[in-house]
Amino acid sequence: MFEGKARPIPITGIMVEDAYKKVKANRGSAGIDKISLPQFEERLSDNLYKIWNRLSSGSYFPPAVKEQEIKKDNGKTRKLGIPTVADRVAQQVIKDYLEPRLEETFHDSSYGYRPLKSAHQALASVRENVRDYAWVIDLDITAFFDNVDHEKMMLALDRHVDEKWVRMYVKRWLEAPVAKANGDLIANEGKGTPQGGVISPLLANLYLHYSFDKWMEINFPEIPFERYADDMVIHCKTEAQAYYILDKVKTRLQKCNLSVHPDKTVIVYCKDYRRNIKGKKTKFDFLGFSFHPMSKKSNRGGMFLGYDCEISKKSYSKIVRELRNLKFDRWAKSWQDIVDLLNDKIRGWIQYYDKFRYRTLTNVFHRLHYRLTKWIVNRFKRFKRSRRRALNYLQYVRRRFPNLFYHWTIGYLIV
Repeated sequence: MFEGKARPIPITGIMVEDAYKKVKANRGSAGIDKISLPQFEERLSDNLYKIWNRLSSGSYFPPAVKEQEIKKDNGKTRKLGIPTVADRVAQQVIKDYLEPRLEETFHDSSYGYRPLKSAHQALASVRENVRDYAWVIDLDITAFFDNVDHEKMMLALDRHVDEKWVRMYVKRWLEAPVAKANGDLIANEGKGTPQGGVISPLLANLYLHYSFDKWMEINFPEIPFERYADDMVIHCKTEAQAYYILDKVKTRLQKCNLSVHPDKTVIVYCKDYRRNIKGKKTKFDFLGFSFHPMSKKSNRGGMFLGYDCEISKKSYSKIVRELRNLKFDRWAKSWQDIVDLLNDKIRGWIQYYDKFRYRTLTNVFHRLHYRLTKWIVNRFKRFKRSRRRALNYLQYVRRRFPNLFYHWTIGYLIV
């Protein structure tokens, strides 16, 4: 497919093909050119050749990034930048080339969007540290992706990248214009990287490595923390220490053209059976989980007050809202329709939220079972609108077909 002659930039056809496979696996919608992934694949060889030809010759210029607003749970919107399929492939090529050397530099306490790192690892670290540290700074950066300083980003990149062509392409992606919904093109004026771009998380980790991780390592080496993208948890021994470190972090981030979110950043007391100061905030959310005091079983029997995590109210509400919006009780014609619709979702919820506390999704599946009884009543006339009879039938189905739904196979009951 690709020419064998030498090119000024050492990008090969294999690199482009591998990048395309990753983009395909991640799916995603069309960008400003309105070309979807299936449409891109209709002329796959030509499209991949064009990307390789332009990248390897230094003549690749990214198109504008389509801006899309996503509604948040608080009613506000979050802006995502959606590159074209071809541009996602091009970004993936450079990301694959650059990521291994940056991984050698990144801090062990950085968990977001990194190979061999996960949200569960970050949460496990928090669970371990709250046992030893009574105070937490739950820190959030205001509009981080919108405020990444291009000049500082390039200075960080220069520390690790000698190749001028890599820096050239990164700079072009940072400066790519944004296409608004009304068609206006807005130029990036020295700051911002699209949240949604393939290379953006890698660049974000690099920026925060020097803005926060490395700075913490130098100035507060005894203080543990976890960072997942721009969400951070810092552990402190005393309340006074927490306020002191938070003040220093604010100053540090301001020097990097970033600011701490005034409402989402809080200092929290990790109250348990050993800690009993009253009148302090004792709960914080991190990566879809809520950390707060809760009753736990002792290894010797009995109960004690511990400090641990479970699915957050925000995450619970999001799942319940998704179940409601599916409205399968109105259109599904068979059990198989519902199974095909839900089982992958159920498996994903359980694999993520049941990690640290068994059956933490009991209330979620109570809502699901309620929806199933609504479907049974609507679908089968013999139940004569009786929810109780429908529930009895659902319990019969579970006994008869215990592997029908994924959560039934691991012991979730119908109550």
